[in-house]
Amino acid sequence: MVRLVLFACVACRPLWPPNTFTRFVSIGRVVLINYGPDAGKIATIIDVVDENKALVDGPFSVTGVNRHVINFKRVSLTDLTVDIPLQAREKTLKKALAKADTLAKWEASTWAKKLQNKKTRAELSDFDRFKAMIARKQKSALVKKAVAAARKAN
Repeated sequence: MVRLVLFACVACRPLWPPNTFTRFVSIGRVVLINYGPDAGKIATIIDVVDENKALVDGPFSVTGVNRHVINFKRVSLTDLTVDIPLQAREKTLKKALAKADTLAKWEASTWAKKLQNKKTRAELSDFDRFKAMIARKQKSALVKKAVAAARKAN
């Protein structure tokens, strides 16, 4: 069922359609590389080559990514941005990343934490997975016990 809402004044109307995108390709946008030899590393957009490609730089001494052209299909845009000029040198980019504390912000983000957890789980041995299963069972038993005690108290 469609609901029609009428507004008394033009200024009271919400903008339609609402802008659903919040991350746009721009100079200084921090991206996560999803594919290729640098997969899992972050880089910064230095210049937009065309509608499909951008020039990105780590820099190598900070993130391990050399300056190169990459297709947008191979990267994911993050919420982080750095204030840099067009085609900034590596030295300028390093200073801007340090000033904005971008790497610490990335490491503190839930996205980076999920990637780290995924990597840690992939590196577990069979015995480590067994220990994790036992820990999960123990935690579940404690939670069940606490919930049962809370229900009994009510």
